[in-house]
Amino acid sequence: MNLQSSVWWLLLCSSLATASAISAESREYAAGRRAMLDEIAADARRTAFDTGRSRFSEPVMQAMQRVPRHAFVPEQYRTVAYANRPLPIGHGQTISQPYIVALMSDLLDIEPGDRVLEIGTGSGYQAAVLAELDAKVFSIEIIEPLAKQAAERLPELGYRSIELRHADGYYGWQEAAPFDAIIVTAAANSVPPPLIRQLKPGGVLVIPVGAPFLTQSLIKVEKTAAGELHTQRILPVRFVPLTGERE
Repeated sequence: MNLQSSVWWLLLCSSLATASAISAESREYAAGRRAMLDEIAADARRTAFDTGRSRFSEPVMQAMQRVPRHAFVPEQYRTVAYANRPLPIGHGQTISQPYIVALMSDLLDIEPGDRVLEIGTGSGYQAAVLAELDAKVFSIEIIEPLAKQAAERLPELGYRSIELRHADGYYGWQEAAPFDAIIVTAAANSVPPPLIRQLKPGGVLVIPVGAPFLTQSLIKVEKTAAGELHTQRILPVRFVPLTGERE
C-alpha cells in the first residue's frame, strides 16, 4: 500500500470510528430523549388552561429533539440529562427544565431568520434550541466562566449562527437591536426598560418576573406596531435571579 492509500485508509478508519461513537452516543440517550419529549407534550396539555397552548409547534418539538441536552450539562449529570427538570451547571446557575425551554421558545413564535436576543446564556442550551428554529441568536451571559464555556461548546456542536457576549444582560445589546424576539432566562424584579426599547414593533418578549428565589410569573410582552405593550401572565415559575440589573 502506497503512502497516499495509507493516508486515505487512516482517514476512512477515523471517520468510521467517529461515526460509530456518535451513533453509540445517540443510542445511549435515545430513550431518555423520547421520554423527555413525551413529558413535554404531557405538560403542555396539563398547563393548556394557563398558557393557551395545549401543544407546542412542530418546529419547537423538533428543535427539542435535535439538541443534545446531555452535551450542555456537567458530566456527573449526564445520566439524567433528559429528565424533565432543571439541573445545576455550576456558579449557582441551572439549565432550565425542558418543558419550560419548549414553552418559552413556543411563546416567542419565531420565524426563520428572526433576530432573537437571549439574556442568560448559561450552558448554551436555550440558545441552541433557538438556533434550531433558524433564528439569528444574540446571547449575553454575565458570568464569565459560563460565557467562555458556551463560546467553546456551541461551535463544537455545530451552532455557528449564535453571537455571544460576556456582559450585563439588563442593558441588552443595543448595537444588534432591534430584535424580533427577546427571551430572558433569569428572573427580574420588573421588565428591564432597555429590553423594551430594543424590541421591534410586533415583537415578543418572554421573561420571568418576581422576587429572587421565590415563585415568579412567566410574562409575555407583545409590542404593537404603534409601540403599545400588551402583557400576559402565563404561569408560575421559579428561576435564578437576573444579576447585575439596575432598578
